[in-house]
Amino acid sequence: MKAQTGTNVDNKELFVKMVVSAWETQNARVTKLLNSLTDEQLLTETAPGRNRGIYLIGHLTAVSDALFNLLGWGERLYPHLEAIFLENPDKSGLEIPSAKEIREYWNTISTKVSEHINKMQPDEWFTKHSTISEEDFVKEPHRNKLNILINRTNHMSNHLGQLIYLEKK
Repeated sequence: MKAQTGTNVDNKELFVKMVVSAWETQNARVTKLLNSLTDEQLLTETAPGRNRGIYLIGHLTAVSDALFNLLGWGERLYPHLEAIFLENPDKSGLEIPSAKEIREYWNTISTKVSEHINKMQPDEWFTKHSTISEEDFVKEPHRNKLNILINRTNHMSNHLGQLIYLEKK
């Protein structure tokens, strides 16, 4: 990364580095927590009447999987997770993958998302994502790929706050 000189390009690089660093931090925290929880803990509600840990991890996994299409990296790796974890609530009656499968999905997706993030150049982050039209993007250039990563980082942080309640006290 270039030294800060006040140019637009340098500011873009700095801002992308800050956002990517925040993503990596939250992703590492979720991974660390997931690796510390037992299968039994994952099957527990985060609070009485709330989502179970396995559902929240599945939800975060499906949201990260959706980044592939949204950011132009290709198709989802596990499209079947969408109906279970994005279109339906916990305890909907749909069969959910096992804790072992969810862990594997999370690790695979996290690794591949990181690979794509690390390949992207700063200017690419400021281009439109796949769900905004060219016309709307001209009017709202802040609706770019970097904004998606900011949003998903905040989303992950929110659910991490819920998942922490599953840790043994």
